[in-house]
Amino acid sequence: MKLPRGTFDVLPGTVERWQYIENQLREISKRYNYKEIRTPIFEETELFKRGVGETTDIVQKEMFMLEKRGKEQFTLRPEGTAAVVRSFVTNKLYGSPNQPVKLFYIGPMFRYERPQAGRFRQLHQYGVEALGSEEPAIDAEVISLAMSIYRSFGLKKLKLVINSLGDSESRAAHREALVNHFKPVAHELCQDCQNRLEANPLRVLDCKVDRNHPSMATAPSILDFLNPASKDYFDQVLLHLDALGIEYVIDPTLVRGLDYYNHTSFEIMSEAEGFGAITTLCGGGRYNGLVEQIGGPATPGIGFGIGIERLLMALENEAVLPEIDESIDVFIVAQGNDEVEKTATRLLQLMRLEGLVADRDYLGRKFKGQFKAADRMKARFTVILGDEEVERGAAALKDMSTGEQIDVPLSAVADTIVAKLKEEVQ
Repeated sequence: MKLPRGTFDVLPGTVERWQYIENQLREISKRYNYKEIRTPIFEETELFKRGVGETTDIVQKEMFMLEKRGKEQFTLRPEGTAAVVRSFVTNKLYGSPNQPVKLFYIGPMFRYERPQAGRFRQLHQYGVEALGSEEPAIDAEVISLAMSIYRSFGLKKLKLVINSLGDSESRAAHREALVNHFKPVAHELCQDCQNRLEANPLRVLDCKVDRNHPSMATAPSILDFLNPASKDYFDQVLLHLDALGIEYVIDPTLVRGLDYYNHTSFEIMSEAEGFGAITTLCGGGRYNGLVEQIGGPATPGIGFGIGIERLLMALENEAVLPEIDESIDVFIVAQGNDEVEKTATRLLQLMRLEGLVADRDYLGRKFKGQFKAADRMKARFTVILGDEEVERGAAALKDMSTGEQIDVPLSAVADTIVAKLKEEVQ
């Protein structure tokens, strides 16, 4: 059986890096007081049509829709925000006394797209959603959280790009200007852009096919159409970022590929040399109105998503991948009669109960083969058991780094190893 195209296995020796990243993400989320939420990996298809947008590439081209059973149609989640907002509404979290509701998630997403470097059909995302506040300060907090994550992993070559998409009034004025601008050259644009021009002209600016068309460079800027309230909101967000010492670049052409964004929109990019053509590491923005679209009360929100695969690529590119410790604390080398076997089994369990990472041979190898296995597992200590050791109630404890070997009563083996490991840490 073949591995499905656009997917990959995360094997021992690599999965430890994923675990380290996930632990770090949870730790930083905790500092910012974001709580973890877990939603199903499939939802009603209508949720993504409503929440992500009928005109988006995700809905039109990339969704993994499950075989229809009766009237129900489900889709593997292509992104995290719509599912979290659905849960927010379903579980009436808008009634929680603690507002805003600050959530994070980690998990797989699914998009039927052409696999390429850093892009997969099953991808993994970490994301946050802050629901219930319309204060510019929380926009800055969300951006700060994203930047803190990358900095915590040692990444330095980053660029924060930010834009305002304005409120509905500002977007309506900008929409009309975009239609008037692109209509005379619409026949020169790709079919997707021609369709978008009527349904959602803002998405024309996000086109990868026509990005170099002359009309793109002269397209009306959303910043010229922001009404006073939208402009003031954007200015306040920037003031908070300045207060946090976060550098940014304002890019009026930045358009996120999802329909639910308004006001603040941002991306974090890698500026590392040789990272590749697709430099975006993280994308997010404000989505006032999404909760209502999904059937809840009017509730403002803002969030972002980080691709874990792309984070790993960035860490590798800047040579800051975490070291993987595959060593174990102790390996039991045992050979002899049934009593030796029983003693080894009991001792192994005792050491594990004391918190030690411990293993033993299960292939019936001789002493020499077992010592080689201990070396391969990078065991810090070996406990040597034979007929003689069991008979006198003591084991030989060998320090594998120094070669030093001492006799230790069987009842004290676990405590002795724990004590020695603590000494090393001190």
